Amino acid sequence: MSTETPKGERIAKHLSRAGIASRREAERMIEAGRVAVNGKRIASPALNVTGSDSIMVDGKEVAAPERPRLWLYHKPLGLVTTARDEKGRETVFDALPEDMPRVMSIGRLDLNSEGLLLLTNDGGLKRRLELPATGWLRKYRVRVKGTPKDEDFAPLRKGLTVDGERFQPMDVTLDRQQGANAWLTVGLREGRNREIRRALGAVGLDVNRLIRVSYGPFRLNELKPGAVEEIKPKVLRDQLGIALPEGHAAAKPKPERPGARKVRKAPARPGPKGKRSR
Repeated sequence: MSTETPKGERIAKHLSRAGIASRREAERMIEAGRVAVNGKRIASPALNVTGSDSIMVDGKEVAAPERPRLWLYHKPLGLVTTARDEKGRETVFDALPEDMPRVMSIGRLDLNSEGLLLLTNDGGLKRRLELPATGWLRKYRVRVKGTPKDEDFAPLRKGLTVDGERFQPMDVTLDRQQGANAWLTVGLREGRNREIRRALGAVGLDVNRLIRVSYGPFRLNELKPGAVEEIKPKVLRDQLGIALPEGHAAAKPKPERPGARKVRKAPARPGPKGKRSR
């Protein structure tokens, strides 16, 4: 019996990297008979494929997976962060520019939240950045109704349980009072469903605006609502260790010109009374 590891990668992973669907969605597509490899429909995701295989989904050829890419998106209010909405509401993917490739969101922002949403074409990168083990701090500007005091946030800083669900300690700063509302900065390292709204509700505060301003090293800055900005490959390399694309100018150090002389700084000459002249 052969113990040799099959070459290539699992078909669902390949489809995910190619931007067709998440791994789970790809497995469902396979089970539904929508995927063919080398002209034959497959019924199980237990198959490895390589770059030499011909793969089709719904009769259309699947292109080779692109390099991992990442975008910043300023999600406006009123959009849901799902590929399809059972209620027919507009999604963030409906609102993206037409020239965008197929992308997936990293985490979610609910209908009434706005601000920074990371998008990627790579399923592996999506899972990596969503893992709690990544430990990236996500920061939010939060407006609440009322006049809270700093001590009101002690339970959030310690961590609390809401409806049987344990929330990890949050970083909470009271920034300013603005009429009947107060502005806070809240930081957390995991993203549970409506976590900030539920946690603040547990200490008697209603959230009436929530804006995510950063996700790890990536910041919203001056990005306008509805706008998209791609992260440069060099930043992906520096922040995530993702290799630069072939031929990128920063992929290799610039070679020294033949015969070029290194310029050395001359030592400072002693000045009067032992001081060094500049």
